[in-house]
This record gives sequence, structure tokens and C-alpha cells, in this order.
Amino acid sequence: MAGVVLRRCVSRTLLSAPGAKGVRSRGTNRKYWTTLRRTAAALTGGGAAFLLGLPALSWLPLEAYHRVSSTVVYALEKEQVLEQADYLYSCAETEKLYQLLLQYKDSEDAEYLWRLAWASRDLAVLPNTEAECKKQLMFKGFEYAKKALEKDEKCFAAHKWYAVCLSDVGEYQGVKVKIGNSYIIREHLERAVELNPKDATSFHILGHWCFAFAELPWYQRKVAAVIFSSPPKSTYKEALEFFLKAEEVDPNFYSKNLLMLGKTYMGMKDKEMALFFLTKAKEYPAHTLEDKEVHGEAVDLLKKLG
Repeated sequence: MAGVVLRRCVSRTLLSAPGAKGVRSRGTNRKYWTTLRRTAAALTGGGAAFLLGLPALSWLPLEAYHRVSSTVVYALEKEQVLEQADYLYSCAETEKLYQLLLQYKDSEDAEYLWRLAWASRDLAVLPNTEAECKKQLMFKGFEYAKKALEKDEKCFAAHKWYAVCLSDVGEYQGVKVKIGNSYIIREHLERAVELNPKDATSFHILGHWCFAFAELPWYQRKVAAVIFSSPPKSTYKEALEFFLKAEEVDPNFYSKNLLMLGKTYMGMKDKEMALFFLTKAKEYPAHTLEDKEVHGEAVDLLKKLG
């Protein structure tokens, strides 16, 4: 259950490449992929060719190149690889992104590893990915996220994607493991927002975590109580706080956050505020398939509210 919730939170794109116009940069740092997936057609101009084609340091004369220290060369090469990865991500070039980052699967650098974790799970959820391949990619993604966390415990993105990937693999491990993982998932999401309180998506995912347990049917609560003496629990009020915090950090950053605010207010029996946010979700520009799905759900919920 928690895996389904988290998987729905992470499927849009982040920011514009250098020279791109008409694309809003989301999140506080382009390296962290803090937003959700949006294909940006405007990225095909300007700096895009540099990101995809030119080798690092190709502008340096040969002698000057050899005088650059290995540390500086690595830093520049890393910067270019991450620029290229971020560009491919923004264009939803999932397979190319995965192949690019797979070259760094043995890296000791968390910046490569958590991106590879994300790319692996993103490839896994593509519609044409076969079931067994999907499972393998999910577990590989978790291993990359785990390694990223081991290499840099202070990397908020490593904590966030560790939580998401742990939720993914839990879908294959049975109810008891999934419930047990829920505690760990929340701990890492809380650590992510502690390390970077400007990351709207971490707050959004935390809101989803709380919402999922707040609306858990009574019979599922009983099953959880049999397995654990103190099963995970939350309230609509707690979920609301996280969704509102996400909006405070980055207003209107995500149609799904507006939808979840509407659904949370519905759960709290606040019709006026539910109508307000569901209307905002309905009117949100539909740039992606997910935006269109949000629009349809918002329309249906508005009809129910009358």
C-alpha cells in the first residue's frame, strides 16, 4: 500500500537546461531532481547540444589540459555528467538516462548513485517493462540508494530515494515487511526534510504517507495490529500539515499536491476548503498524463461534493 502511494508521487521532471526558455525551474538545486516529471520541449534549443554532445574540457589546449590537476578534471567531468543526466531526465529520456548513469554504478559518489537509483525505478515503471525485469530494477535501485546513503549520510536526496526505493521493494516482500518498512520510510523522509527544508516533494511524500494511514480501513488496522502491537498511524491533520508545507515551500509546484489537499480536507469534512483546492487541481495546466489524471479525479470529486 505504501509502495503504491510513494510510486504515484514521483513521476515528473525538474528543471530547465542552460539557455532553455519558458520552463520554470523547480526546487532549490538542479542537481537534486527535487521535482516531479515534466517533459520540457523548450530544452531542445540553446545549451542542449553542449549537454549531450561535447566532451569535458574539449575547449582546452592540449598542454593546458595536462596541467589541470586530476581533482579539477574530475570535478568538471562530474559536473558535465550531472548536467547531461539532468537534461535527459527533464526530457523523460529514461532509457538513455539509465544507460548514462549505469556507467557509474561502482562509483563512490552519492550524487551518481542516488540518481542511478531513481533512473532504475523510473525505468522499472515504464509500461513496456516486463514483470521480472521490473522486479530486478526495483531491487537494483534500492541497492544503489542504499549505497548512496552509505557514502553520504548528509545527502538529503539519498535519504529521500532510499525511502521511495524501500517502499518499492516492500511490494514484493509481503504485508509484514511492508508495514515494518513504513517506520523506516518515514524516518528517512523526515531526515530528508531536516537536511533540506526547501524540498517540496519530500514534504509531499510525507503527506502521502500520513494520508495513507489516516484513511486506512478499520479491518486493515486490525490486521496491522495483529502483526505489530503499535502499527503505523497518522491523521488527516498531520497529512494536511505536510501538504500545506509543500505548497509554502513551492506554491503550485505539483497538481497532485493540490488534489491531495482537496482530498485531505474532504477527509476532515471541510467542504469549503476541499472545494477550493479541488478547483485549483482541476484548473491546473495539464502538461503531463498525470496532470490529466489529476484533472479527471478532481472533476469527479467536485461532482460528489456538489
